[in-house]
Formats: sequence, C-alpha cells, structure tokens
Amino acid sequence: MKKNLFLLGLMVSSMTMVAQTEVKKESWYFKLGGSYFVQTAATEFPTVGGKPALSKVYQGGQLVSEESVTGSFGEGFRTGVTAGYRFNTRLGVELGVNYYSSNDKTMAQTKSDMPYIPATGVYNFKSVGQITAFDLAPALVLFLGEHKGFEPYTKVGVLVPIHGDLEITTDAVAPVAPGVMAEIHSVDKVKPNPTLGFVAALGTSYKLGKNISAFAELEYRNFTVHGKSKETTEFTVNGADRLSTRTTAQIHTNYQDKIDVNSNNGTTNAAGFDSSKPMDELSSYVGISGLGLTLGLKYSL
Repeated sequence: MKKNLFLLGLMVSSMTMVAQTEVKKESWYFKLGGSYFVQTAATEFPTVGGKPALSKVYQGGQLVSEESVTGSFGEGFRTGVTAGYRFNTRLGVELGVNYYSSNDKTMAQTKSDMPYIPATGVYNFKSVGQITAFDLAPALVLFLGEHKGFEPYTKVGVLVPIHGDLEITTDAVAPVAPGVMAEIHSVDKVKPNPTLGFVAALGTSYKLGKNISAFAELEYRNFTVHGKSKETTEFTVNGADRLSTRTTAQIHTNYQDKIDVNSNNGTTNAAGFDSSKPMDELSSYVGISGLGLTLGLKYSL
C-alpha cells in the first residue's frame, strides 16, 4: 500500500512538473536590435603602404615628435537579427546575423610645415582605416528566471565573420616629379583570412505584451583578423584617375607568414622581383575587441 502511494505521489509530482514546464515549453523567438561598441584593447596598427604605424611631426625640416599609433577597430555600430530556440525554461540557443561598421581610425600619418623635405623624402600624408563586415554569431543561452516581467539571461558563443574588409584611405601631398608636388588619393581594400572570435553577454528582456518584449544586452567580443590579400581600388593624382598607370605589384598584394629570396618582394628578392605579378608582403593583423550595449525588440512565437 505504501509502495502504491509512493508511486502515485511520484506520478502526481511528475505531472505537476510537466504542467509547470508547459507554461514555457519549447518555442522559437526572434530579435531585432542595434548596438554601439567601444574598444576595450588597443594594439599597434600594421604597416600601411610601407609606412609604419607612427604619427610624426616635423618643423623646419626637423622631426620634433613621434609616437606609435595604436587602437582597435572594435569601436562602432552594429545592427542585426537573431533567431532563437528555447528548449525549456532555462536553456536555449541563438543564431545572430549582424552587420558591423567600425569608426574611422588613423593608422599612420606625417605632419610637416614644409611640403617636402628632400633630404629625408618626408611629405604630408594620412592613412585612415575602417572595417565593415557581416558575421554569424551562434550562442548558448541560459535564462535565469522571470520576475515582474523581467527575465535576465547570459549567453556565450563564437563570432564567425562571413564577409567584409578593411578599407584604408590615404591622402597625401607628395612629389611626382622633381620639384612637382601633387595631391594623391588612394583606397586599399584588405581581405581577411577566415577567423573565429569569442562573445559573451549579459542581458534582460522585459515583457511588453503577450508576444513582444524589449531587451538590452551588455556584450563583450574579442577576435583578431589576419590579412589575406590587398587591392588598390582607387588611385588619383590631383583628382584625375591614374589607377591604370599602376603595376600589378602596386595594385595587388598577397600576404604571407614569411617572405624570403623566393618571394615576389623587391626588398628580399630584388633580382627576381616581377612587377607584373602581385607583391608578397608579411601578413598583418588588426584587433576588433569591444564592449557594446544592444537595445531591441523580441518576438516570441
């Protein structure tokens, strides 16, 4: 008799638990949001067009200051849509598709009160970079329980860039012939190698209606992008298009982990350098680490 009562009690308890979980059983939800990120770690930028990541100032033909140019492309705006699947009251998964546009970052520059210093070959220039990218962000979500319409949660996942580039715009006033200065404008686009990043977030949703909620997330992300290739897409002299005057080596670059006497590089292989082929240069990388706040709406089915 006691055994039967125990089994009956167990069945009732199980049915009660099932009934409770039925309130929030398996379900789909969708999120639309926008974010702003600030950079969390600064590293030295890579060489730009043979120019090191330095900010130099000249006065009267003399160098008066020099400093490294550091930063991260982790500062900028992001918009995205996310599909989520909730297994139960506590556990779920998400897949986000995002578009990110970083703020402009100065990567190298020289300022001089003299247009050109023949003894050193110094001229005024400034190189500014910006990253735009689409990424996928799969994540595991842990819901912490709902109270008075608020439901906090945490999530961890990876970031997978699927398309994008680093665009570097350089403006200079440089010599094009003995005693002749010109305004030179160029745009280089650096394509990345495949990479993975890490993301973690703490957020909460607030129920506005039966299926609609507002949400806010504080998100940290960190990943590094290595260059694969570079292409010059614009090159003008005093506003006139001169891209066709550039050689293949000046327009196209393949990034390598190592360059030597067998590489198509004028520094390590001057005798064998072929300007009709893409130039080989050492691989460079940039950081895209940032801390961001995302605000948006969530629709649950």
